[in-house]
Amino acid sequence: MSRAADGGFEDPPAEVLAEAAAAFGLLATPARLHIVWALSQGESDVTGLADRVGGTLPSVSQHLTKLKLAGLVRSRREGRRQVYLVDDPDVVTVVRLMVGQLVERAGQAPAQSSRLRGLGA
Repeated sequence: MSRAADGGFEDPPAEVLAEAAAAFGLLATPARLHIVWALSQGESDVTGLADRVGGTLPSVSQHLTKLKLAGLVRSRREGRRQVYLVDDPDVVTVVRLMVGQLVERAGQAPAQSSRLRGLGA
């Protein structure tokens, strides 16, 4: 990010903000965020993800399709299985940072973590 003349950071272009908002929007559901969190720990197939996140195979598959179309997740064939992984290491960093911070806060002050939910975030 480049610096503005006043020493602050320049605002990113509108297209970049729109792309970031779309990525955050895709991660705004607990199920998709959980899937990306699980995939940030390592590759998995749909069955393993469904077991881990507590979803049905069709619903996890639909979430993976949306994440894949957005370029956040990719898959590769391993024999008869389709194995999924996070395609963007920066997404892994953001998810781990955000979830990690919230877990830390929850351990310190339980009311703190519910504050974001109350804001409609």
